[in-house]
Amino acid sequence: MDPVQEAIIVRLAVLGRHLAQARRAVLAAGGLEHGQFKILLALRRGGAPYVASPSELADRLGLTRGALSARLGPLEAAGLIERGGEDGDRRRVRVLLTAAGDDAFERHAASENQGESALLATLDPDERETLADLLRKLVLQADQRDDA
Repeated sequence: MDPVQEAIIVRLAVLGRHLAQARRAVLAAGGLEHGQFKILLALRRGGAPYVASPSELADRLGLTRGALSARLGPLEAAGLIERGGEDGDRRRVRVLLTAAGDDAFERHAASENQGESALLATLDPDERETLADLLRKLVLQADQRDDA
């Protein structure tokens, strides 16, 4: 076993666990579950006015329609999204990110960014750039293997 290779892989795994724990803590503090946040994120990624059909959201998130519906209910009850018919047609439902949902997303994103910044604070800007470049190279190789 190559000790340098092993050190890299173990350290990446440890950092992944730290990031996952920090994200769970931020979500819990904001009263969101990971799956719920992913819905808010998917709506935001779609661009203003942050509206999508349930089938579009399910496809973006890789969920069944039933799984998506189960996640939408608590978000709607919390006032973070609204579901309604499009142009009075009740057969065409749209999911809309509300102002409260947008605020919840922004609060979470800001808190998560603070945690990530704290993790990377030990690196100077040049080291961050080098690390980002090296990780990009690894991700590209891994993606190419997945596509093959």
